[in-house]
Amino acid sequence: MNGLRLILSALAGFAATLVAYSVIFVRGDMGGIMGYLRARGALRRLTESGADAGAVAAAHDALRTLGAQVGDPALAARLIPLALLVGLVAGYAVWRVFGRRQTQEGRPDVQERMVYRLAWRKGGVFTLKDLAESSPLDETQAHAVTARMLELGRLRRDGEAFSLQAGAAQPGGRS
Repeated sequence: MNGLRLILSALAGFAATLVAYSVIFVRGDMGGIMGYLRARGALRRLTESGADAGAVAAAHDALRTLGAQVGDPALAARLIPLALLVGLVAGYAVWRVFGRRQTQEGRPDVQERMVYRLAWRKGGVFTLKDLAESSPLDETQAHAVTARMLELGRLRRDGEAFSLQAGAAQPGGRS
């Protein structure tokens, strides 16, 4: 899971770096980008329509001038460390968020619901092995939740197997 966490964090960091660099490059002027894209589309249509070479050259010059007005490569090059810092912060934030989810204990009500669902799928009787194999719970969590449910009187132990106590709540129902 740490491999996926690392890949996701790196991907988010790289994406944030690219977005930050792009915003810096155009100085945040999205309207300028749209104007450039419209002018480039008009140039393409002009070229496809078979216009004379002078009109196409003039449109190319106008497009280059507009591109120089929209983008600022010198500013973007100077602020690459800022874009990298933004990407690093975003990657670290993703790393922390997913790390916190991995280290949190499962909620008892959710774990009990997993036990109820497994029990109802198995006809009301299951073993710890069934629970560990058929649910996201590991063996220690399976032991803890079954012990808690035994203590509360929601399960009954029959040797190695567990069964639902009569009157136990059904999945999705209220106890």
